[in-house]
Amino acid sequence: MAKEIINNEDLYEMLDGLLREPGAFWNDFYKDRNKEIPFFKVNGPDENLVSYLENGLLPKRVLEIGCGPGRNAIYLAKMGCTVDAIDISENALTWARERALSEKVDINFRDVSLFEYGFEPNSYDFVYDSGMFHHLAPHRRLSYTETIKEALKKDGHLGLVCFNTKASAETADWDVYEQRSMNRGIGYSEERLKRLFIEDFTILELREMVKVSQPAELFGEDFLWTSLMKIK
Repeated sequence: MAKEIINNEDLYEMLDGLLREPGAFWNDFYKDRNKEIPFFKVNGPDENLVSYLENGLLPKRVLEIGCGPGRNAIYLAKMGCTVDAIDISENALTWARERALSEKVDINFRDVSLFEYGFEPNSYDFVYDSGMFHHLAPHRRLSYTETIKEALKKDGHLGLVCFNTKASAETADWDVYEQRSMNRGIGYSEERLKRLFIEDFTILELREMVKVSQPAELFGEDFLWTSLMKIK
């Protein structure tokens, strides 16, 4: 019997089914660590993340979503944060755990989607997303912001890194479903990004990421937006 749509989650699962299966895609993405992917070649944190902490952001408990090989989670743990880091790719998490062991830091890595992750509400000072949002299907955005709001403490912060329009075209939401493809990910204009977050967050900073020539201790590419926001 065909599954009926009787609630929002049924609808979201139906729409998910029109697009690529994310778990298999990202597990394959991280299978070859020698691919020409900019952040594969860096084991240091995002330049904007370092700037947040250097300029006074002092989170005690952090959730990193879409942590990949663990660059930012490791930095945050070294800075004294208690870090939970989640990803849906077991290959990415294997790499991250190896790096964390090498760096002698303790991080709680979990193979789970943000939407299935069971956390204690209002328990995080800081949620960090470096590269998940631009791969998020449009119908998942409301759940994304609601989940992050539920995870954050009062006066908590969200750090976001996502594609600008240098990286990928500003695909209209309807086109994602008509084409049944996220392509390389959604590129966001500054105005569109502000419009999506301004209702729930105070945007403290929104800028282009500073490009960092490699090899270096930090990661930075100018085809990315970086933003620091505070929950309202």
